[in-house]
Amino acid sequence: MNFTHYHNGFKAYLQLEKSLSANSIHAYLEDITKLFHFLEENSKDPLRADLDDLSSFVHYLYDLGLAASSQARIISGIRAFYKYLKLENEIKDDPSSLLELPKLARKLPEVLSIEEINQLIDQIDASKPEGQRNKAILETLYSCGLRVSELTELKISNLFLQDQFIKVIGKGNKERLVPIGSVAVKQLQLYMNHIRIHVSIKKGFEDIVFLNKFGKTLSRQMVFLIIKELASKAGIKKPISPHTFRHSFATHLIDGGADLRAIQEMLGHASITTTEIYTHLDRGYLRDIMIQYHPRS
Repeated sequence: MNFTHYHNGFKAYLQLEKSLSANSIHAYLEDITKLFHFLEENSKDPLRADLDDLSSFVHYLYDLGLAASSQARIISGIRAFYKYLKLENEIKDDPSSLLELPKLARKLPEVLSIEEINQLIDQIDASKPEGQRNKAILETLYSCGLRVSELTELKISNLFLQDQFIKVIGKGNKERLVPIGSVAVKQLQLYMNHIRIHVSIKKGFEDIVFLNKFGKTLSRQMVFLIIKELASKAGIKKPISPHTFRHSFATHLIDGGADLRAIQEMLGHASITTTEIYTHLDRGYLRDIMIQYHPRS
């Protein structure tokens, strides 16, 4: 097989037909070079390689210690190459079509303990106007498991505090009703009745719950900075953000035995697979469940 011929032809295919960036093209060409060398060492012609040959190459990558993400990228490059060969009528069947990608491990999110959340909130000076606002922000984030954008865009007209519910506009403008706890309700009412009423609100922001000192919507970055500053004061070294409160909300509910479908509904996840990541956060909790319910334990 003429390596240079197919290398150049594949490069032109990626440039002209796939319109990939220079970096992506370079990565794909590196990937098929690795495959060519592997097949050559095993006396195999890339045009006659079958699924077993390609699977052996994937196992070879695994033995090299390549990360699953790197393996997945190389396999994507191989699939693109064999698709090119088939388009060029160089091969009849694509041996890479059934080649399985490695399962990519999902990074578990950072979670705060209940004690750490209390430590964070205890750092707030509620005697200052922004202090009471920040207290309401943190309690609402933790009580409702909101995304930071859902918090900053929260509207007064969507608060049903007497019924302990709020209406949230999530991803894709999807609406959902989320319960809100009594502690968060109390802090929201204190903020709105004693602090927010004294803010000079700019036109167009009258219905926004959380306002900055200029009477406009709080930025996502400002919420991030508020939490970072409080974490520093509390001596918490974990890398945390507003999203950490969402993760903590879900994890603490799981630990308490809450139904996964209910948590999915409250978080606004389209798929329960996304919610299931929280079942992997507390290994001790899973061990206790197994000991309690498995007949052989």
